[in-house]
Amino acid sequence: MSLAYRLKLIGSNGSPYTRKMLAVLRYRHIDYDLIWGDPSLRDDLPKAKPVLLPTFYFQGDNGELTPVTDSTPIIKRLEQEHAGRSVIPANPVLKMINAIVEDFGDEWCTKYMFHYRWAYEADIDNAGSMIPMWIDRKLPTENFKQFKKSFSERQVGRIGVVGSNKITAPVIEQSYQRLLKLLDTHFHSNGFLLGERPSSADFAIHGQFTQLTRVDPTPAALAAKLSPRTVAWGDCCEDLSGLDPKDTDWFDANVLPASLKAILAEVGLVYVPAMLANEAAVMAGQKEWQATIDGKPWMQKTFPYQAKCLRWLREQYAELNKSDKASVDSILAGTGCEALFS
Repeated sequence: MSLAYRLKLIGSNGSPYTRKMLAVLRYRHIDYDLIWGDPSLRDDLPKAKPVLLPTFYFQGDNGELTPVTDSTPIIKRLEQEHAGRSVIPANPVLKMINAIVEDFGDEWCTKYMFHYRWAYEADIDNAGSMIPMWIDRKLPTENFKQFKKSFSERQVGRIGVVGSNKITAPVIEQSYQRLLKLLDTHFHSNGFLLGERPSSADFAIHGQFTQLTRVDPTPAALAAKLSPRTVAWGDCCEDLSGLDPKDTDWFDANVLPASLKAILAEVGLVYVPAMLANEAAVMAGQKEWQATIDGKPWMQKTFPYQAKCLRWLREQYAELNKSDKASVDSILAGTGCEALFS
């Protein structure tokens, strides 16, 4: 089974979720037409609400295009509509671990990306130049300068949305550097996060790292110093169309490497308390929340979407049978991730 039409999507080189999804499409051999640009500027295509990158356009039986923007549900939809080369493990236990790490990539690693891009002058200058050029290389010089200034100021002003501020900066930067080292250890013995074939968790972290290790100068220098294996893994994840995956390439869920459990411990240390505190704030109707993460203070605005992500993880966990749930509990025990489901 495969799609009866070529997917259409709009994205940007500077969008980690665009890069995540392009890597998925290439690996899965799904035909697509990519439009580089800003979907809000296109009057010839329907607009998603909210307008986000990337915007996918799925075609209905009547040929009508429907805009969709959420990467994880898009991946699940593509799994149903396009057979072969799956990025989601069939084993329910490994599938649950994959879902947790994918969400960590999407919802925590994005804090690394947004923080480094808009907290340091060299990175602000670089992103402020490149992002407008990715949208329109033919911008007149004066228009480009105005666009760069206004866009950069707007993005720096929004840095707190993901939780980056003077109080939280040490937590973000220390977590990024720890993860680089943990990934370097893992990739010393393993091709990908969950074995010798990529999962959606690989592509989620890869999406953020396309910016961190190759676009933004400050985190890229750290990556080159601390984790050249991770940089190489990311470069290869860009196009895995030639990889020949086998079902046996997934880890045995009963024998996971210590390096993966160490990565899960990082997930439990930073992502889990943030998700739980955010959920509590959503339930209490609070616009901001505070917590202690990695032994340090954290404060940021409440993000209702992340409460939805947490609900999806719990629904998947609830669907596990008793034996698989016990296996997941055993894997997560002591990592901090068990708190997601307690």
